[in-house]
Amino acid sequence: MKETYVYDLEGKEKEKIKLPPAFEEELREEIVLRAVLSEESLLRQPKGAYRWAGLETSARYVGRKDSYGSLKNRGQAMLPREFFGGGVWGRVRRIPSAVGGRRAHPPKPEKKIVEKINKKEWYKALRSALAFSTSNKAKEKLKKYGGKSLSLPVVVEDNFEELKKAKEVKAFIEKLFPNFFEVVKEKKKRKTGVRRKRKKEIVKYPKALLILTSKEVKAGKNLPGVDVVRVNDVEVRHLAPGGKPGRLLILTKAALKKIEKLEENVIPPLTRKKIER
Repeated sequence: MKETYVYDLEGKEKEKIKLPPAFEEELREEIVLRAVLSEESLLRQPKGAYRWAGLETSARYVGRKDSYGSLKNRGQAMLPREFFGGGVWGRVRRIPSAVGGRRAHPPKPEKKIVEKINKKEWYKALRSALAFSTSNKAKEKLKKYGGKSLSLPVVVEDNFEELKKAKEVKAFIEKLFPNFFEVVKEKKKRKTGVRRKRKKEIVKYPKALLILTSKEVKAGKNLPGVDVVRVNDVEVRHLAPGGKPGRLLILTKAALKKIEKLEENVIPPLTRKKIER
């Protein structure tokens, strides 16, 4: 069974504890990716066109030769045209090839956009993503951020959950990883296109560090590259952003105890969405 150290808020080793069996799960990157794609499909919003789009017009085609308003034998294409009365015809409408006409295959709100995943497979993916936090990928990131002497995953005392200010969380992270915020700010990217117009933030930072707590902690959520998530709400995409596992992980001691009974404390997002309905 794997072991790790518990650190205090000064970044010093306090005691040694055993990790739950979840951290010994087989490393399965393909299952982790499948779970992430399933979770991200739940975030999509159903979309569909207005049912009568392009059809609310007077355009019609009358093909009967002797009927009123007939378009037959007039030297025109046999297509629906706007009718203004008095034998005056306008432009072609209604059909997909016409200006202002209907779409040939518009998006439909009833389309199934959710990619389902079995509960057992999702829990296996979650355990595998947790195990990746102690793998060589995570150790490489640890060296990059300047925390060479730390044991993975990093477990801290429960009094971390009592921190109220972001600067206190930032000071704690800098004690563990001296180069963290320097490296994160070097990799920031400017947002472009429509998403920049829709949101206030014009830059984005890489998802570098995940902090799991046993209760809701607001401090630190606005720090660049840092996510603070309650362990009951954790998903595979938090541990493997973009489907790439091996994210740097910090847990409180209370959160680690909840991971011991993972299936009791964490509900899959697909099941959670059904409960909310």
